[in-house]
Amino acid sequence: MDMVIRRVRIEDESPLVDIGIANGRIVAIEEAIDKVGEQEIDAEGRVALPGFIEPHLHLEKAFLHRRLPPRFGTLDEAIRVTGILKSKQERDDVLDRSRQVLDMAVRNGTVVVRAHPDVDPIQGLIGVETALELKDEYRDLLDLQVVAFPQEGWLKTSGVQELMEEALAMGADVVGGCPYNELNWSDTCGHIDRVFDLALARNLPVDMHVDFADDTSDRRFAATEYIARKTIETGYRGRVALGHVTSLGALTTEALKPIAELLQEADIHIVTLPATDVYLGGRRDDGNPRRGLTPVRALHAAGVNVAYSSNNIRNAFTPFGRADPLQIGNLLAHLIQFGTPEHQAEVLKMGTSNAARAVGLQDEYGLAVGKQADLMILDTLTVADALLDLPPRSWVLKRGRITVVTRVESRICRGCGHSHA
Repeated sequence: MDMVIRRVRIEDESPLVDIGIANGRIVAIEEAIDKVGEQEIDAEGRVALPGFIEPHLHLEKAFLHRRLPPRFGTLDEAIRVTGILKSKQERDDVLDRSRQVLDMAVRNGTVVVRAHPDVDPIQGLIGVETALELKDEYRDLLDLQVVAFPQEGWLKTSGVQELMEEALAMGADVVGGCPYNELNWSDTCGHIDRVFDLALARNLPVDMHVDFADDTSDRRFAATEYIARKTIETGYRGRVALGHVTSLGALTTEALKPIAELLQEADIHIVTLPATDVYLGGRRDDGNPRRGLTPVRALHAAGVNVAYSSNNIRNAFTPFGRADPLQIGNLLAHLIQFGTPEHQAEVLKMGTSNAARAVGLQDEYGLAVGKQADLMILDTLTVADALLDLPPRSWVLKRGRITVVTRVESRICRGCGHSHA
């Protein structure tokens, strides 16, 4: 075997196990593997989880938070400020900031990132070009999927059709959309139709930003039902992911129920982005401000596949972040009040197995024999404590190769008598 991980915990109610890895895949999970690995890790009872997946990250817009700081914290302002900064994008700078995000993600146990670079006349294809370059550069550390994302709209912005087609010809993996950024409901539907037309023509998955608002009073922010029906009509079940979808949170239980059932029927993946959505949401509420989240609890109960992601890192949309899915999961658990042991386990799934489904990798992913050896060992001894402890990722493995080693030593000096410089 190429690698054997000794004395690792993958289930709290089961004994410690060894994990054997060969040719980048898990070949054995046993209480005591009698073969010797070319490399061995003694986990000493630490927890192993499949590596995190970030299904919704913006690389080329990261770390812009100090260049033109926003003053009001609204979505409209974030789009405007970012549009100004996008017009000044330079290739080397985009690469440097993107690498900062990816390095953070790798250190935090992320093995797959789906990046959403903007495709529009403001910055052209620089986001796609740099993401594709980084896809190759980081191939031994993580897998990078690239979404062609028309942030500035499609029908209202001339030249986007040609840019989208060029981005896909260059190698973008997913057709993106932003249908609420059109001038009217008719164009919102036309935007969605064009996304599906392009995806169907190239047999590519779909991943759109949709319904990013506090309510559904403007139909441009009430497109989820239209997309779900379009998904069923085109035979695209399981191949569509939607990010944000916050306006669903404003619906009554009665009004939400048929939409949730339709999402489940269409097998659409909902990616909630709590760091951004809560920061930007409810800004105009005079009292009892809304949380600005998609109704995760209700969608989860309806059998909809819900995942989460960091979205933006340190820009006008989200002036925080360190590309740590465990931190985002902990935040989400607080916001949706998922605090029972069973609920905390579900939140961990939203950042791992649910996210794998959202990006189409469920067949290759997981801690099981035959799966790709993409995993992390956390510096905690109980699986149920992972979301509580936010522990360092002691080791991270990509295709069975160690990519990260983290050692943390902390000492409380209580009258120890030593001088510590």
